[in-house]
Amino acid sequence: MNDQAAPRRTGLVYALTILGTFLIVAGLVWAMRHYAQPPPLGEDRAAFRAKALSELRGAEAEALHNTGWMDPTKGIVRLRIEDAMKLVEREWQNPAAARSNLIARVEKATAAPPKAPEKPSPFE
Repeated sequence: MNDQAAPRRTGLVYALTILGTFLIVAGLVWAMRHYAQPPPLGEDRAAFRAKALSELRGAEAEALHNTGWMDPTKGIVRLRIEDAMKLVEREWQNPAAARSNLIARVEKATAAPPKAPEKPSPFE
């Protein structure tokens, strides 16, 4: 009789453990949905987001249609798309020179960093 009670008790423990786990997971899911839900989108929030979107689109339009310096120290310039395409067309009038220029720029951009010094610094 004692041998038969042990498997039933073990099965009951497993069933209760699985049920408890599911209840804990369900509680966590409910808590995440309840507490992590964003605030409702009211008229004031919608107006704020519309204003932010219009400012963003204005800044993007200005960046797309104007020429300017991105980083003058590095020589990085922002060009309009039309101007950039004109430069590319003019550069590729001579394909051999354009190809060698392109390869030189790629090699410069992907150059390996210098090797570490063989003798360590006295400050290390």
